[in-house]
Amino acid sequence: MFVDEGNTTAFTLAVATSYSFTALGAGGGVVSNLITRGAATSDMLRLDRFLAVRALTEQLAAPLSPEDQTVQSMPDASPTKWHLAHTTWFFETFLLRPHVSGYRVFDPAYEYLFNSYYEAVGPRHPRPQRGMITRPGMEEILAYRRHVTEAMADLVERGDRRCMPLIELGLHHEQQHQELILMDAKHLLSLNPLKPAYAHVRRVAGTEDASAGWIEVEGGLVSIGHDGQGFAFDNEAPRHRVWIEPFALATRLVTCAEYLAFIEDGGYRRPEFWLSAGWECVNQRGWEGPLYWQCDDRRWSVFTLGGLQPLADSEPVCHVSAYEAAAYAKWAGKRLPRESEWEIAASEVALAGNMLDSGRLHPAQATGPGLAQMIGDVWEWTASPYVAYPGYCEPAGAIGEYNGKFMANQMVLRGGCAVTPNDHIRTTYRNFFPPDARWMFGGIRLAEDLR
Repeated sequence: MFVDEGNTTAFTLAVATSYSFTALGAGGGVVSNLITRGAATSDMLRLDRFLAVRALTEQLAAPLSPEDQTVQSMPDASPTKWHLAHTTWFFETFLLRPHVSGYRVFDPAYEYLFNSYYEAVGPRHPRPQRGMITRPGMEEILAYRRHVTEAMADLVERGDRRCMPLIELGLHHEQQHQELILMDAKHLLSLNPLKPAYAHVRRVAGTEDASAGWIEVEGGLVSIGHDGQGFAFDNEAPRHRVWIEPFALATRLVTCAEYLAFIEDGGYRRPEFWLSAGWECVNQRGWEGPLYWQCDDRRWSVFTLGGLQPLADSEPVCHVSAYEAAAYAKWAGKRLPRESEWEIAASEVALAGNMLDSGRLHPAQATGPGLAQMIGDVWEWTASPYVAYPGYCEPAGAIGEYNGKFMANQMVLRGGCAVTPNDHIRTTYRNFFPPDARWMFGGIRLAEDLR
């Protein structure tokens, strides 16, 4: 629950289990309708999960006004309305149309409007112009979601095992867009001169700040990658062996206070810390600190999903690029971990942390001893380029475009963040972004070689 201590208004992320069509009052967006079915069966459990994921997407959109949900703040971001439609298009295109006899397509024009990057499906509206799709409006998009959700509920209840892997992929695809909705909304609201809040967020400080420490890992010949048990994206496989030299990993993330020391030491004015392309970004884009940081009268503040807030020294630094992460690491006399190192260190860590279900929507300081913040808070930049694992094969057809074709000019991030759905993450999960990207919740953990 998010609570503004000066306001009794609260916003919860609890997922509703029964549906009714509702419109929020003034200041809120539009919420879609929920669907329930009859007596529970083994297949009903899957149906419940399907409906819960679909409901949460709409719940995350609800605090945004229809105007908020239509605007596109930059070419890399998408309007909330587009996310709501695209995740629906995915189920309609890859499941309902090929697998449900007699299914009625909601609107043939949506195939063009809401295709993201699937060349095999057909032409699509240009990504930088998604904010120009003022029509269809929100009511039409919500009707589209109802239409597809109802048809998909029938398909899930049928229990066709041939469809289940693709349904599972569609749910994880939608969870990715749940995170994107919050990333993109945060960027959008940060550009509004009023600095409005997405929700009332109370930043909860821990009772004890975890001191920085190191864990040592012997290395050797180890196996990484998904083992095939349960869901994983294709880019997490196959499991394979890698050689790792002995290394040490920081027990917590780099904090805002530590990153501020880098800034105050001239970090953004000293080219010796930067990769060539990173230094070019600093100069061409005028970078002076992380995205969403601002300094007024020597006081630093940061824009959050709860609006503009004072910078908290002990919270993890967030919204830095891979270039900034690497520059900080070099300044600190350390380096970024390789993704194989991160995965081995994380293999004994519980899949729990400050993620979407916590309701904080913002990184929190580390507390307690041991290896902390490996799951949640911020996606951790690694030094590894996003490339295929040995033996990787793209799936056949349009679904093969999901990950494989992006394996160039991107860097890997690990661990999830404060807006990642809790049941979406794995220690083998490979997120990826271009090294200059900053609007996702990217942060820093340091590593060093042991010789």
